[in-house]
Amino acid sequence: MSSAPLSSVLFVCVHNAGRSQMAAGFLSHLAGDRVEVRSAGSVPGDQVNPAAVEAMEEVGIDISAAKPKVLTTEAVQASDYVITMGCGDACPIFPGKKYLDWALEDPAGKGVESVRPIRDEIKARIENLIAEIDAQQEA
Repeated sequence: MSSAPLSSVLFVCVHNAGRSQMAAGFLSHLAGDRVEVRSAGSVPGDQVNPAAVEAMEEVGIDISAAKPKVLTTEAVQASDYVITMGCGDACPIFPGKKYLDWALEDPAGKGVESVRPIRDEIKARIENLIAEIDAQQEA
């Protein structure tokens, strides 16, 4: 028996190549089909940051097939949560959505050693987000 996701979350960063891809990977992995996950960038890059891919592989999550996507108004409208990570005012605002801005260091141009702490901070934030989504469903 499959049910509709409890919530939908859109992660947005400038290039959709590092932070937002790691966040989407963690949320998909930890919440499964309970949460619909999207990610996008205001100026998407050509590929996901190889150091982000490697850092996520170290914790058993494969984001190597992910591709940066352009941020669309439709993606924002279809999401319950919109979580920005350094994209500034590029994200359109719609009533009824929960907007969060996660101040996270940009992993662009950094090696995997520098990306690991960013990855770990994202994981902690994702775990808190899942707890918040679950709590709202129980309320």
